[in-house]
Amino acid sequence: MIAALFLALCNGDGLPIGASVGRVPFTDTRWLARELSDLGPHAATVVVFTSIDCPIAARVLPRVAELERKLRPRGVQFLALDVGPDDDLVEAAARALDQGCEFPLGRDFDGAATRALGATRTPECLVLDAHGTLAYRGRFDAAQRYSGNVPGEVRADLAEALEDVLAERAVRVPQTPLEGCLITPPVEIARADPAHTPTWVAQIAPLVARHCAACHVEGGMAPFALGTRAQLAAKAAMIEEVVLQRRMPPWFAARTQHFENELGLSREERVELVQWLRAGAPPGENGESVRAEPEHPPQEGWRIGKPDLVLSVLGSTKVPATGYVPYAYQVIPHLFLSDTWVEALEIRPSNPRVVHHANLGWYKLGDRVTAQNFLTGQVPGGDAMQLPEGVACCIPAGSLLGLQVHYVTSGRAEEDQISVGLRFPRGKVEQRLRHFELADFRFEIPPGAPAWPVRAQRTFAEDAIGVGLFVHMHLRGRDMRIVEQDPAGARADLLCVPNYSFDWQLPYVWRFGEKRFAKGTRLEALAHFDNSGFNPFNPDPAKAVRFGQETYDEMMYGFVFYVDAHEQLELEVEPATGQSVTR
Repeated sequence: MIAALFLALCNGDGLPIGASVGRVPFTDTRWLARELSDLGPHAATVVVFTSIDCPIAARVLPRVAELERKLRPRGVQFLALDVGPDDDLVEAAARALDQGCEFPLGRDFDGAATRALGATRTPECLVLDAHGTLAYRGRFDAAQRYSGNVPGEVRADLAEALEDVLAERAVRVPQTPLEGCLITPPVEIARADPAHTPTWVAQIAPLVARHCAACHVEGGMAPFALGTRAQLAAKAAMIEEVVLQRRMPPWFAARTQHFENELGLSREERVELVQWLRAGAPPGENGESVRAEPEHPPQEGWRIGKPDLVLSVLGSTKVPATGYVPYAYQVIPHLFLSDTWVEALEIRPSNPRVVHHANLGWYKLGDRVTAQNFLTGQVPGGDAMQLPEGVACCIPAGSLLGLQVHYVTSGRAEEDQISVGLRFPRGKVEQRLRHFELADFRFEIPPGAPAWPVRAQRTFAEDAIGVGLFVHMHLRGRDMRIVEQDPAGARADLLCVPNYSFDWQLPYVWRFGEKRFAKGTRLEALAHFDNSGFNPFNPDPAKAVRFGQETYDEMMYGFVFYVDAHEQLELEVEPATGQSVTR
């Protein structure tokens, strides 16, 4: 062993065979700071370095995934670390999902994990024994070469090293040569030429207005405003981090499909913003007086503009300082005497700090409430419902509005009162908003399962025009993909959310009229749930989990919003009441 350590050190390896592994920090798919030790004790741990653009890694990772599924029952833990210098974390998670990887993925943003483990190429594989000692470093096997696949049988280098470790014997071949893509250090953004440094007035205020101000405005969804140069300068370090990691603006869908409300900065915009922050946030001429205003600023606090009707629950709800708060069910005391057509709806808490999410629906006294009664929701990162011209939802005559509210504690006793704003159509209503759910209510997620699959499907009963999609799970939700299959059998992805977050539930909206479905088109949803101990939000990894309303239960919903492509209601609506006008 001493000779092996001496030889490795002479060869310049960052971490020699037989060495104990120290701290290995990385960022998980929810942008949380994690360490290798968070995976917990195992009989063996495998770390595989990968990147989106490495062709050898692309060919090897599905085989790594197959080996992981085989060895998981024997106590072997795998971790993939993305080290592409400019890789997007969401896209890296989508690639891992496509490759069948059911084990955790991390991103090495600053190169700390690469340096700690001495990795040099992708897809380098490292094996640690139960004591955290490096037992193997090298290739998966010799089948994947620069020039393609080697025919015939080759030695299963990684698998054989793991068999040795599991048998608690010395690894027979502890190091193998590796062909792959050299790991490039993280991309550094150079400071701007002082003569061409971006300024608040010329470049940054317009950028913030385009990408940030809709949420980061007084009274907006974000916890603080970013309308002035001083407000950005005061949070310069944090803004730089979230922009470089692409956590902001938030977007959780793989960009192989595109939506009208898609968020994100181009590389040029990221560089420009970071250079400006590092230069001290220069204002430019008259910069302190210039504000970054959203295109559609809230009116009297309403994102939908001034509502035609505002309804509120009676009294306020008291929220304790700490602890879990069961869902609250609230009724708005307003009876709709006639069918009422609505083109925009917004749920507005008086104290948004204590509201995680709220669902709004209509119901009639004595009738059974179903998913079809759902109207809209207030969710983390979501927006108010504003429908395309000519489209409206209908609140049936004889209905009341009800809310299901998930309150969260803030560290002090607080109160909240929810109001709902409704805006009625100004033009003819041609089509009624419809929706269905891709849902399963009978699943059971076993204890410790890292990627348990749950499926659902529905078929369009008519030709339809898509409005948008929305996915919902609870704390164990890991990813969800929605696929369409047309009547001829052709399949295509509609949406892939590879790193679902309960705290960021975004809608995915198509430009109206662009997405159409023929009658008989089937939509299929596949979700995975992480009930393992590595999931930091998991209430109890030792518990089997089933469908339920509370956060510690689980849900699997893919909401599909659409209109009947051939519907022509030609309803004229009274703008003051939302009721159709009889001619």
